[in-house]
Amino acid sequence: MDLDQQLCFKLYAGVRAVTKLYRPLLDELELTYPQYLVMLVLWEAGRRGKQSATVKYVGERLYLDSGTLTPLLKRLESRGLLSRMRSRDDEREVHVSLTAVGRALEARAEVVPRHLLCAASLPLSELVALRESLDRLLQALPAEEKQRRS
Repeated sequence: MDLDQQLCFKLYAGVRAVTKLYRPLLDELELTYPQYLVMLVLWEAGRRGKQSATVKYVGERLYLDSGTLTPLLKRLESRGLLSRMRSRDDEREVHVSLTAVGRALEARAEVVPRHLLCAASLPLSELVALRESLDRLLQALPAEEKQRRS
């Protein structure tokens, strides 16, 4: 099969294009794209009234294992955007909380997704349909792949 017929290539190229588009905006926030994703999960949790999220929850939301996630969290913590604390009930469980600086960064980050919507020059309905198709693709992946990412 030709390269242009490969779904994995289209996904890869699309992610690279979006990441490239986001880079100048994320540079202003002093975040890498993976760090931005971590912050999105924590901002979302805060909007839902949660004071913290477990590392396990953040990893599940981002399809990242703890070996990949831990260095991201450490860098964000060293910048003063979040704090990590072991659970008193179960020391294997680590809770991640936004600091005031991390919460304040959300307002500055609101421009990032809007920038993509404007740059894409596609009707919103097409972008929503694409996202929904990608959601279905992620759900359709084999169970062992999902477990391996946890």
